[in-house]
Amino acid sequence: MRGYLRKGMFAVIYSLVCVAVAAPANAAKLYDHEKGEWVVYRDTPEMASNSARRKYKRKLVRYRTKEQPGTIIIDTDDRYLYHVQKNGKAMRYGIGVGRDGFEWSGTERVTRKAKWPGWTPPEEMRRREAKQGRILPRYMKGGPDNPLGARALYLGASIYRIHGTTEDWSIGRAVSSGCIRMFNDDVSYLYDQVNIGAKVVVN
Repeated sequence: MRGYLRKGMFAVIYSLVCVAVAAPANAAKLYDHEKGEWVVYRDTPEMASNSARRKYKRKLVRYRTKEQPGTIIIDTDDRYLYHVQKNGKAMRYGIGVGRDGFEWSGTERVTRKAKWPGWTPPEEMRRREAKQGRILPRYMKGGPDNPLGARALYLGASIYRIHGTTEDWSIGRAVSSGCIRMFNDDVSYLYDQVNIGAKVVVN
């Protein structure tokens, strides 16, 4: 998720999971939670975003499952979300998933849908980030700068959501606090296809 730096009266978002620092030209030094270390990438965050968009482009694929059409199946290892269709097919989307220590699995239902959702960080998260010197807001209004992105599907009574992101480079990576991230245009498309009560299987 994200933290905040104060700039006048406004909160300026910066990444808690992949902060760019000084690095050689055409490269970026980023903290990789999967490796547990700082890594110099040749790609800038913008280049990484473009690469992620090419690799994880939304696609209708053949998909064999016993689940009924309308079910969402999330493969956290391969970083894909499948929305099951009829005739042995599924719409496949690239996703970002929970980083080390924040993984989870199970079955939930979509209990709520929201356009441009507001963000209320859990108190446990606020305390955890405060120990690192990062102060999260109690609430952030929805909008283009909100870390939940354009749409959100709320899962059961849990704190987890399938939601958009302002960090396209994070798709295909394990960087979140457990939520499932999608490109904003992808989550907007999925949002229109999914009904309240839809089954969500996280593997």
